[in-house]
Amino acid sequence: MNKQELIKQIKTKRSFLCVGLDSDIKKLPACVMNSDDPVYEFNKAIIDATAPYTVAYKPNLAFYEATGVKGWISLEKTIQYIKDNYPEIFIIADAKRGDIGNTSALYARSFFEEMKVDAITVAPYMGQDSVSPFLSYEGTWVIVLALTSNPGSHDFQLTKDENGEMLFEKVLRTSQNWGSDQNMMYVVGATQGKSFENVRNIVPNHFLLVPGVGAQGGSLEEVCHYGMNNECGLLVNASRAIIFADNSDNFATVAGEKAKDYQLQMEEQLKVHNIV
Repeated sequence: MNKQELIKQIKTKRSFLCVGLDSDIKKLPACVMNSDDPVYEFNKAIIDATAPYTVAYKPNLAFYEATGVKGWISLEKTIQYIKDNYPEIFIIADAKRGDIGNTSALYARSFFEEMKVDAITVAPYMGQDSVSPFLSYEGTWVIVLALTSNPGSHDFQLTKDENGEMLFEKVLRTSQNWGSDQNMMYVVGATQGKSFENVRNIVPNHFLLVPGVGAQGGSLEEVCHYGMNNECGLLVNASRAIIFADNSDNFATVAGEKAKDYQLQMEEQLKVHNIV
């Protein structure tokens, strides 16, 4: 999916919601636990309920890798289900990969050739040769970690060099030499607030994947105020706040209602910024 196709979906659905499929088997409702593949059954129900309101799904690999081979099978089936039934929806593998070049090339092959996702999250701290293999696939996206939403982000990302440049700012500036706003996005946590201004000064045209709205307490209005550009330029992720909003037999219905609530808030922000 190219940038203009993604923008078209945002305008069509009046939403820039990304639903995180952080499907922890220990938190699944009892009603799916007797199936052959509880995670897949849960994911299917969540996807069907939320698809009208979302433009992206983001399975976090940790929740699948934690159960070994079974988890990988659930993940592959989930990705294929989205592709077969909702081909317009953007699929992000939240894998946070990044290693020496030949290893990254194999990670890229795994996600772009075998699983055929649209995008993968990548840690940039080993430099260009650890990221460039992911950028060699036409029509796919690399989402570079820049400024994350966790408390420990302050340990390194906000440290300054002798010129006063923060590490995350250096990552943003340097990585623009590796790709473009047509194949590279950045992760910026919703809890970073006014720091979105700094981000947008450096990367005004790139899409930002924004976790941290919902369970982590980030403000959607603040993210849009500081981070939205004239094409929207945001994919705002919510995971637990949607998929685990209810643990009864009605879990999917409630998840759909939560996703719709986000969509309505996002539609209002798109109108405020004259995008729809």
